[in-house]
Amino acid sequence: MKLKPIFRVGIVCAVILAIACAGFSLSTHSAHAEAPLSSVYGLHVSGNQLLNGDNQTIRLLGVNRSGTEYKCVNNAGIFDGPSDAASVDAMVSWHINAVRIPLNEDCWLWINGAQNAYSGSAYQQAIVDYVNLLDSKGIIPILDLHWTAAGSTTPFSQQPMPDVDHSGDFWWSVASTFSNNSSVIFNLFNEPHADSDGGACWRNGSPSPSTAPCASQNYAVAGMQTLLDKVRGAGAGNVVMLDGWGYANYIGGVLDNLPSDPNNNLMISAHVYDNSGCNSTSCYDQQYAAVANQLPVVFGELGESDCQHGFVDTAMNWADQHGIGYMGWAWDTYDCGSFPSLISDYNGTPTAFGQGFKDHFSALYP
Repeated sequence: MKLKPIFRVGIVCAVILAIACAGFSLSTHSAHAEAPLSSVYGLHVSGNQLLNGDNQTIRLLGVNRSGTEYKCVNNAGIFDGPSDAASVDAMVSWHINAVRIPLNEDCWLWINGAQNAYSGSAYQQAIVDYVNLLDSKGIIPILDLHWTAAGSTTPFSQQPMPDVDHSGDFWWSVASTFSNNSSVIFNLFNEPHADSDGGACWRNGSPSPSTAPCASQNYAVAGMQTLLDKVRGAGAGNVVMLDGWGYANYIGGVLDNLPSDPNNNLMISAHVYDNSGCNSTSCYDQQYAAVANQLPVVFGELGESDCQHGFVDTAMNWADQHGIGYMGWAWDTYDCGSFPSLISDYNGTPTAFGQGFKDHFSALYP
């Protein structure tokens, strides 16, 4: 399967500094998550539908807000661009109802030399404040564990699978913080792509490095069941989103490998790009439709590498016909020729690529 390109990582990782390990973490119970608007409160799964507290069907139609996974470890801030009310109002003007927020486990936990100014309580409070702001505008926040690293290594890139060392602690802490906010969706791990036994590795992980079913990984791997157990153990009944494997492009095997959830609150995310392995309506028919008949499905990342929108238009039209949501990558202002940026400024001016999403959202919600 053709893998998704790494143009996102290259933009932010030109310089990697050697950072010493700091052997402490931070409790997060002081963070305060405010009550969201009723339209996004009480999110839960029923069959293949995502519903709110009034049992109205919710289809996630939104964007990814990249930056919070990399700015902190580059000692350059927390958000890439503004995170104020005006910037969220620009999203509202696009009729967006969900924003996916990529996170860095070391910045949240304040470990492995993560800078004090942009990690620990500062990072956590910034995320809580942004979640509260999105809630106040009727937008569903999706918290995504995006960058991780085992041991004393600082996360500067996407890893194949989450690690036993920190990823469980991350989710216990995040879930504890947001357990009383049922508008928040937890996306357990971005783009799993271990090249060992895909389904078994994805679900169960490996307790030791280089052992089955994740034998190709040189660190102890936390599977989706372990991370889900951490979320539920922290008392959070929130909806949990699971990326498929193969850089989240393959979800055909997830139904046979689902982790056990006492809350039955799981949904599935596929990442779809023009240069992904599954990138045609015939493949969507074959692989994605059957999953969407059983569980809620979203294209958690949807993008196009040529700064146009013909490919994503086709994908969105197919998703509309099957009750599947989609989220554009990404609400950032990089050069659209090398990074699929939806906007040219944070007032919401669309790029040629972003125009496709804006027009599509507006047609659905005129």
